[in-house]
This record gives sequence, structure tokens and C-alpha cells, in this order.
Amino acid sequence: MPVFRVRSISPRPPADTWLRVTDWPAHAASVPLTRTVVLTPPPAGEGTRFVARTAVGRFTVVDDPMVVVRWEPPVEGASGSPGVCRVEKEGRVLTGWAEIEVAADGRGGSVATWTEELAVARLPAFTDPVLRRVSRFVFGQALDAMLRP
Repeated sequence: MPVFRVRSISPRPPADTWLRVTDWPAHAASVPLTRTVVLTPPPAGEGTRFVARTAVGRFTVVDDPMVVVRWEPPVEGASGSPGVCRVEKEGRVLTGWAEIEVAADGRGGSVATWTEELAVARLPAFTDPVLRRVSRFVFGQALDAMLRP
């Protein structure tokens, strides 16, 4: 299973960046051919379940069901700590986890780091380098788009 990491810098404070990167339905605007449906009532937090559906027209390519297993929003101020959200994939085709960290950058903005371990069922291990490279590109673009002013 390849692991990849992408980072994006935002001029927004950590609390605002956190709201953007944990707005699951908004991810669809940043990831091509994908829409996200939240299955649990608000507010978002540990236990939130959602499905990212990748489709071409009316044809579903893959459903990616996930659950939030860790939810620690950032704490601002002198004793502040970064926010961490961990999501585990529960599907049969896509498995693994994602962890999003949002930290202050020391200048009033923030840094968002997305780390993910991703496996695709029946995809041989020799394809891991390509999957890692494509995932870094797609998720890097998506993270940058979510944090654009």
C-alpha cells in the first residue's frame, strides 16, 4: 500500500483551514468526477460517516465509504496545538486511511498536511509507485483548491 503526503500553505488561521479541509461535501468541488455524501447528522466529528463516489455521468466507477476515527480541531493561541483528523476507508475496492493535520504557520496562517495510505483491490504491488505519484498530484491539487482564497 503506497503512502503519500501533500502539504498546502494557507493565509487563513488554523480554525478556518480546518473547517475547509473537513467540509466533506466541499471536497467534491476539488476532486474531479467525485461527489461526497455525508451519511450522519451534523456536526462533523468522530463517528462521522461519508461516501466519496467517483462517477462518469450516471455510471459509478467506485464508492469510497469512510468513517472519521479521530477528530481533534486545532487549538489556537500560545499553548495551541495542531488539529488532526483521521479517516479510515471501509470499502471493498479502496482501503487504507487518511490523516489531515492543520497547524499554525507562525505568521497568522496555517499549513495543512494530508497523509494517506491507499490500496486498490486487485491492483498489483508493482503499480504502487504510479499510484503514489498520481495520488500525490490529485490530492495536492485538491488540497490547494480547498484552501484557495
